Amino acid sequence: MIDTDANVLLNLSSVKIFQTTILCVCLPERRRGQLAALSIAAVVIIVGVPLWWRTTETYRAWLPVSQIKDLAKLQLHLSADVEVVFALDGDLLVQFIILRLQNMKPARYETKYRTATIMEEDALKKPTAAEADLSLHMLSESPCGSLVVYVIPESSSLLPEDVNVYIGQRRTALVRISAQMRVGKTLEQLLAQLEPRIKQVLQVMSFSHTDITVALSDRVRFRPGNKESIADSMRAFKSSPGYEITFSLLNPDPKSHQLHWDIEGAVQTYIQPLLTKLSPLANFSIDSQTLYYTMLGVTPRFDSSLEAYTLNADSLAHVINPVEARLGSNAASSNPVLNFLLYVPDIRHSPLYIHDHRKQEVPSNAFHSPRWGGIMVYNVNGFYGSETEFPVHVNINMAKVMGVFLAQLRLLLGVQSLSPPPGFLVAPCGSTGLADWELDRLMWSRSVENIATATTTITSLAQLLDQIGNIVINDNIAQQVSSAVTSLQLAMAELEVGNLGFALQYSKEAILASEKAFFDPSLLHLLYFPDDQKFAIYIPLFLPMCVPILLSMLKIVSEVRQRRREKQAKKE
Repeated sequence: MIDTDANVLLNLSSVKIFQTTILCVCLPERRRGQLAALSIAAVVIIVGVPLWWRTTETYRAWLPVSQIKDLAKLQLHLSADVEVVFALDGDLLVQFIILRLQNMKPARYETKYRTATIMEEDALKKPTAAEADLSLHMLSESPCGSLVVYVIPESSSLLPEDVNVYIGQRRTALVRISAQMRVGKTLEQLLAQLEPRIKQVLQVMSFSHTDITVALSDRVRFRPGNKESIADSMRAFKSSPGYEITFSLLNPDPKSHQLHWDIEGAVQTYIQPLLTKLSPLANFSIDSQTLYYTMLGVTPRFDSSLEAYTLNADSLAHVINPVEARLGSNAASSNPVLNFLLYVPDIRHSPLYIHDHRKQEVPSNAFHSPRWGGIMVYNVNGFYGSETEFPVHVNINMAKVMGVFLAQLRLLLGVQSLSPPPGFLVAPCGSTGLADWELDRLMWSRSVENIATATTTITSLAQLLDQIGNIVINDNIAQQVSSAVTSLQLAMAELEVGNLGFALQYSKEAILASEKAFFDPSLLHLLYFPDDQKFAIYIPLFLPMCVPILLSMLKIVSEVRQRRREKQAKKE
């Protein structure tokens, strides 16, 4: 009995010793597990999260946001240099006029007044105004955007009797001052009659409020009274770095007509001089083609009174679409295309004439479509006879055709056809097809249009990048945006001081840089995942790793709290 009790006590002692040994072994293991969990959590928080954040963040280069916002607040100021030269036989009254006019300068024009030099007076003694204009141009060539107005006496034989103002091919105008304006008039009365005449010259030869409104026609809302005054501007193509010009000869009946047109020689003679003069505005490329069996989309109506076929104004809109499908397009270029079509009617619908809205025959037998091109109908029924053998060989009169196409090209490029006030005589454009002051007006409009377009593009881009924060902004894009903002600021500064040539160049650089930045492929939002898709991708990766760490951290916190409660219980 004693031995049995001793064995039981011995076994109990062994069990206690074993439990104590296990407890001593378990405590270091638990401690090591806690330390391991804390170490992993520390590595994830201190190293993993910053590394993941750094490697997955969206790179966004710096943009001049404040300068872009200031562009919308800047006011555009245009200034043109105008020089008024008096050639009034050295009259002392001229000196008083000059002194008085120095204090009466218009706000938009930097006007200077002086008397004519001896060489200018000799040039003004030429037999005709055209010769005087050429001689004055040879003496000194005026820079782009500037004007010189010569005030000549009534005794001058340069102008016809019913003409008071002559506007030449260059940047020069001749204004006649009558004897009634010089005799028996006070200085105020004389100035009151002279100033309106000079203002009329400036409105014809230089920029006006209408020109600026037309340049901004896509960005401003017009009052009902202004719609008619800017209707012509809607036909012109918008400003572009380049244009493609295509001349097409449509021969729907090659079995009856064998057509020959010297398009290469005609382009060099009539079109190329104009394009050369317009080279500061844009680059031009020209091609030509001949299309056979190409019919109009509208069947002409036969007019028994005229014994001819006619196309009325309402049906002209349906002519372009079927023909345009046959023209083809240059996929390698993004420049606008100006189409000029010469259509020779087939023998069944010849002759063919175009009528306007008043049912009157159009003298040029041509029409143009806004921002598309022009079509001319060329009748060859005069080659038909009772014994005519087909096909008829026809040599097209390219002088007649190019005269029409040249007029349409001027309109489509934005050269406005102005109606001068009564008493004005405007010189013909000459072989270039464009006067110097017409080029200046177009350059003013294009500069303003380019500035407005580039400003809108840059502002829209800044708003887009601000709203979508996960779009990458590369250094190349930031450079293009900064270049566009700088060019815009320079263009505005040059316009304010009247340097039209530099202003146009800077505005072209601004619009090129802004569009290059806006249409950069890296800015496409579809290349980047929105936030919900990011969570859908990252949760399967991080959740299996984060859950054990989070549970271990919660268990450690729970044990720490329990120990604190036990210590407080022992103290109590």
